[in-house]
Amino acid sequence: MRLFGTNGIREVVGEKLTAAFITRVAGAVAATFPVGAPIAVGRDGRTSSPAIMRLVEGTLALAGHRVVDLGVLPTPAIQYMVPRVGAQLGVIVTASHNPPEFNGLKCIAADGLEVERSVEEAIELAAEQGVARTVPFAAVGTVQVVSDGAHRYTEGIIAQVDAERIRERHLTVVLDCGNGASVETSPHLLRRLGCRVITLNGHLDGTFPGHLSEPTEANTRDAQRTVPAVGADLGIIHDGDADRAVFVDHTGRYVPGEEILALLAVDAVERAHGGVVVTPVSASQSLEDAVTPLGGSVVYTRVGSPAVAHAMVDQHAVFGGEENGGVITPRFQVARDGAMTAASVLDLLARKRHSLAELLAGLPRYALVKERIECPTEIRDRVVASVGEAFRRAGHRLVTIDGVKAFRDGGWILLRPSGTEPLLRLFAEAKDPASARKLADEGLAAVRRAMAEQATAG
Repeated sequence: MRLFGTNGIREVVGEKLTAAFITRVAGAVAATFPVGAPIAVGRDGRTSSPAIMRLVEGTLALAGHRVVDLGVLPTPAIQYMVPRVGAQLGVIVTASHNPPEFNGLKCIAADGLEVERSVEEAIELAAEQGVARTVPFAAVGTVQVVSDGAHRYTEGIIAQVDAERIRERHLTVVLDCGNGASVETSPHLLRRLGCRVITLNGHLDGTFPGHLSEPTEANTRDAQRTVPAVGADLGIIHDGDADRAVFVDHTGRYVPGEEILALLAVDAVERAHGGVVVTPVSASQSLEDAVTPLGGSVVYTRVGSPAVAHAMVDQHAVFGGEENGGVITPRFQVARDGAMTAASVLDLLARKRHSLAELLAGLPRYALVKERIECPTEIRDRVVASVGEAFRRAGHRLVTIDGVKAFRDGGWILLRPSGTEPLLRLFAEAKDPASARKLADEGLAAVRRAMAEQATAG
């Protein structure tokens, strides 16, 4: 029984994600770890998260575990706190950037990294078998509330940058918290760094009234308008659990995530005089073009922060991340971290004494098109395989680390199944927008043909 996707369990509340399901999974988690093991639990601001967190904590405590309640925090802040409270495991109640009707669970190892797949498989097996641990009255665990996580996390970030130099810049920042968990940390962090902070969607609201939680260009129009209107130096936008940060430059231009990834990778490689950068197969060619002349090298993985994080540890990488705004700064922690990314960009602006637009202008630039195609979960893999076979017959070079990536003249197309939704995700990249759009349309046509074939076969 596969429960965990690319980055945790994510389901629609009231459909698969019911009280019975949550209790079953929490019971499986409890049974997978020794009685009495300390387990940290935290959550995002979704409307269903308080109830789910209580179910998880109660199930763990009744199975004899010592529960550490971290409250509402960004996912990276919970990852930061797990080793600092001595937990053997962290459980995060979150659905990250998914729509408001979703929620889920994500498991964190004692070192703050996402757990290995083998741990997820052990939990899945216990859940499938309905394993439940009971302990006598005297062995019931406790629930301890730790309320200083936000402070410890933000102070940890401040220690990683040149705070005084940032304060000297007197930057004005438009910060869009997206009504998510960053409300608890990012406004305070930026003010501690001497920024004048203008907040958008700065209150916690799990219905995401300002805009949908995923920080795409379409969902960040308010920040794009506000930054030039108030004369801000830049805008920073978080997703629901704040493990991502995307940016708007002073002109109001939305900065694609691949540009920030390349910019910070160049800085990390320059400061380390070389080193490995880890990124998924979906990353832009601009990253490799940018770091290779500086003595850096790029290692590619499957899509998803767990794959990137564990490869970074294995490779002793100096930097890593994804093109969606999920940047990993290993000198702080090996976790996607929106607040650390924001602080890193401010630190770079302070050191280089240039605007964000000026720093980005020097990078290799490609055009990347992203599409999402609704596709029933049961046929997704067959559709991807069919499209891959069509690309192979056409003579294109293929990479199958995750889905299928076909290299075409002047660009590439990647098709892969979403790990969290009944979708296929298609990426197409080329040197100019028109060519990227043409590649994307070719890929979409191939997907539609494959889906029609599957419907006929079904």
